[in-house]
Amino acid sequence: MSCQVVVDFPNKKNNNVIMEEKNPQVVFSWKAPMRPYKKRSSIILRFYIAVALLLSLIVFFFGDRILFIPIWALLFLFYTLTITPPPEVENKITRFGIETVGITLRWEALSHFYFGKRFGFTTLTIVGHAPYFYHIYLVVPEEAIKKTVTLILSEHLIFQEKPQKGLTDKMIDWLSSLIPDEEIVFPKPQPASL
Repeated sequence: MSCQVVVDFPNKKNNNVIMEEKNPQVVFSWKAPMRPYKKRSSIILRFYIAVALLLSLIVFFFGDRILFIPIWALLFLFYTLTITPPPEVENKITRFGIETVGITLRWEALSHFYFGKRFGFTTLTIVGHAPYFYHIYLVVPEEAIKKTVTLILSEHLIFQEKPQKGLTDKMIDWLSSLIPDEEIVFPKPQPASL
């Protein structure tokens, strides 16, 4: 956490000196969006609504109407994550671990890390130890920051160039490939001239 100290010299007018005091435990910090974000077109929203309606019809005919709630809750979640851009957060690597969004993760609880791509952003994924295997996803906006983060993290954690993907990761990749990426615009036909 950084703070500003303003020193006022009584003998001189308007001569304020601003010194920034940095936390000596912070090794490296950078600012980035909280999650990868890409502004989507309206075709994505129509796709989400079509899938929700299709699942709702299936649920309606099979009789478990209580399942409408999670289906439409997921639709709302997808809608908000598609429309709302993420806030910018400060990620810090300290002597004790990683601090992001007000949460500190100690080195002892972390296992390995790897980089990936999502929506044109480079993402840093840090994986915790067993039995939880929780994942922390951080956006790395620049290549210079990626190199610095790799050097610092490789002193404490194992770097995996090709991460091992489990069944869940493979299913997520497969489902992501089904979602249309961009709206296809067809040219309007020109009227034939006589």
